Amino acid sequence: MTTETPQIYLVTPPEIDAARFPETLARLLDAHPVACLRLDLATRDEDVLIRAADAIRAVTEPRDVAAIVADHWKIAGRTGLDGVHLGDGARRVKAARAGLGAEAIVGAFCGASRHDAMTAGEMGADYVSFGPVGGPDLGAGHAPDDLFAWWSETIEVPVVAEGGLDPDRVGALWRTTDFLSFGEEIWSDDDPVARLGALRAAMG
Repeated sequence: MTTETPQIYLVTPPEIDAARFPETLARLLDAHPVACLRLDLATRDEDVLIRAADAIRAVTEPRDVAAIVADHWKIAGRTGLDGVHLGDGARRVKAARAGLGAEAIVGAFCGASRHDAMTAGEMGADYVSFGPVGGPDLGAGHAPDDLFAWWSETIEVPVVAEGGLDPDRVGALWRTTDFLSFGEEIWSDDDPVARLGALRAAMG
């Protein structure tokens, strides 16, 4: 079980305005300590993804915030992002690691599967994520804190909690996770900076 406050891991909205989002992101990063930003767009258009990657890297790089892309690990290599987040568990961890090299960040989303997460870790994932914390698998009645407590006590690979985090869930999970991931939880708010501040305040 970790005794340190978890780091903040942000996820972009599924659609962004490349001309306006960087300004909002910059305000957020200047107001709060953030360890990592994941570019997680709905589109598969490579040109759109590359332009978005360039736009966010211009904000994250001077602030020493890691920037990774969801699933498209080849685009991470082409755009100079720091790595990739794989949404299908352990399946592509080995290929992404081979393609991006030892220094890149390779993360794996594993739903609620301990087995998939352990396999991802054994294949070289730098972190695993469980979620959605607010969903049916990890939500009410399923004690999500048990999964994170077990992982943090048993496995050395860092763990991320994501999906549907509200102040109550943050308060229940912050002691047993290395990263808390926020996406729509903040971007859907009229004031993302203040919303992230409220979520951070729920830690301890």
